Amino acid sequence: MVKAQEMCNGDDDYEIGVFIHLKILRFISEMLCKASACFLNVSSWPGDCQRYPLCSLTTQWRHLKVSSSIVAGSLKKEFCMDPKFKSLLDCVKWDDKGLVVAIAQNVDTGAVLMQGFANREALASTISSKKATFYSRSRSSLWTKGESSRNFIDVFDIFLDCDRDSIIYLGKPHGPACHTGAETCYYTSIFDIIGDSQANKEQLASTTLYALENTISKRKHEIEMEVNLKPSWTRKLLLDDELLCSKIREEADELARTLLQGEDSSRTVSEMGDLLYHAMVLLRAKGVRFEEVLEVLRKRFSLSGIEEKNNRS
Repeated sequence: MVKAQEMCNGDDDYEIGVFIHLKILRFISEMLCKASACFLNVSSWPGDCQRYPLCSLTTQWRHLKVSSSIVAGSLKKEFCMDPKFKSLLDCVKWDDKGLVVAIAQNVDTGAVLMQGFANREALASTISSKKATFYSRSRSSLWTKGESSRNFIDVFDIFLDCDRDSIIYLGKPHGPACHTGAETCYYTSIFDIIGDSQANKEQLASTTLYALENTISKRKHEIEMEVNLKPSWTRKLLLDDELLCSKIREEADELARTLLQGEDSSRTVSEMGDLLYHAMVLLRAKGVRFEEVLEVLRKRFSLSGIEEKNNRS
């Protein structure tokens, strides 16, 4: 269960003062918003939200004109909800306390970063600021991830689940998501506990690709620490640049031949696996994380291949 621990560091009196100050600012902002009875201009709308049980909220709200700014760690909002904006919020199945589960997920790696709760204001604030914002049940107030640590999560999209009772903030973290300093809050394996193993902050809940990257990183660390273990093909590659590069060329050629020679698709899958593995060893040898590659690909989504190549020069 995630609780707001962003204000656990520093002087207590100062933090209490900041906390009260933020509550006053938010209260004044809400009152001014209601009093002005202003509305956002909506150029178009995708239709009744009941037609979108599984949907991207930011896609549906992309035509709403919202202004916001982050000043000294506090979120100042200057917007009022259009009736259609309000109807979308009404589509969310808030529980009896007005909350839904809010999960933050890394847009590039797919890693689940943390889990908290959001109310209507937290969700609206996240859309406005593009920073992951949650509702603290212990303090009964909003909090933005990174308020004191500066490890914000930049939100690129927001998704509702099929029952509309939980949301995902799909975003890019500025640093560790967990207050312990771990990359994510999920590093305790239930199977490890059953096997009497201790939780390891380096052993994250990784998908296959990142589990492979972690293994390659361990082999690199073993070389640096001069640990004498049983023979390892990965360590051998890391110790021989010429061998590594020759294997990448070899696997790339074999992958290409599965197409040119009309080989079975299972062969293509196998050769792609070999090429990807060897390429990831090269990335580790160069000190590059696979996440950096995925980030480059994400940023190219809006560009044609021709435009992207022209931008390189």
